[in-house]
Amino acid sequence: MTLSLPSTRRRREGLAAFSAHLLVALIALVVVGGATRVMEAGLACPDWPLCYGSLLPGRQMNLQVFLEWFHRLDAFVVGVGLLVLTGLSWWWRKELPPWCPPVASLALVLVIVQAALGALTVTLLLPFPVVTAHLVTALLLVALLSGATQALWASPPPTSVPESSGRSLSVWPWLAGGAALLVFAQCLLGGLMATQWAAGRCVGHGDGCEWLLLHRLGARVVGLLVVLLAAVWGWRRPLDRLLASAAALLVLLQIALGVFSLRYSLSVPAITIGHQLGAALLVALMAALVVRSWPVLIDG
Repeated sequence: MTLSLPSTRRRREGLAAFSAHLLVALIALVVVGGATRVMEAGLACPDWPLCYGSLLPGRQMNLQVFLEWFHRLDAFVVGVGLLVLTGLSWWWRKELPPWCPPVASLALVLVIVQAALGALTVTLLLPFPVVTAHLVTALLLVALLSGATQALWASPPPTSVPESSGRSLSVWPWLAGGAALLVFAQCLLGGLMATQWAAGRCVGHGDGCEWLLLHRLGARVVGLLVVLLAAVWGWRRPLDRLLASAAALLVLLQIALGVFSLRYSLSVPAITIGHQLGAALLVALMAALVVRSWPVLIDG
């Protein structure tokens, strides 16, 4: 049976839109998780998966309990959404790019691992290796969903042949991939600092400052690389220019937020939470740029 091209395109674009909504929910999950840590609310709900033995702890509800409770609720929504995304990917697999079902399945596995790590953070009383692994898994999910969303929007229908299929790969995927890896490593370093409260210990007691110095040095290197990448590569296509420019502006904003957070001695939670939001958005933007740099997926 010949596939209906309009139907195939609608399903692919619909799946891309669904993936984009899940990406927004996932970034919100990362930000709420960061706010939970900043507000020292990681153990506000002493049990798991319920909170004070109920789905909605109305009697115990305060800001800290709400943050932890909402974090779990958002995680549940993302998990159900990824289950639906995976099911649709396999059901429509003949009308989707061949990578789509396995990538959706990988995202589902990662969110299950994320849930298990979330449970361990509570039952083991916030050990920093588990909390760090929890953050790393979340950022991996952000990168994976962002890249998958861009690839679904960009990939041609399975019955067509992209003009770029006969061209050899350029240097751009490697440059964008290298920049994305450095951004991810910088976010990982920031996560390690946060889970060990290294910045606070350095500002307050002069202890653990080597982590802070390394993070500041990495910020300069990553910032310069992303800005240069945007300058020399972002002009290729309009959407590329928009994404690359947004990444460059965001990395500069991240540096400014980092400076302000230290200037105010980490006493303004909104600045710290904004810094974490910027990190998640930057990971998403860099993953999108990596995928858009791949000529097999983009018919320029």
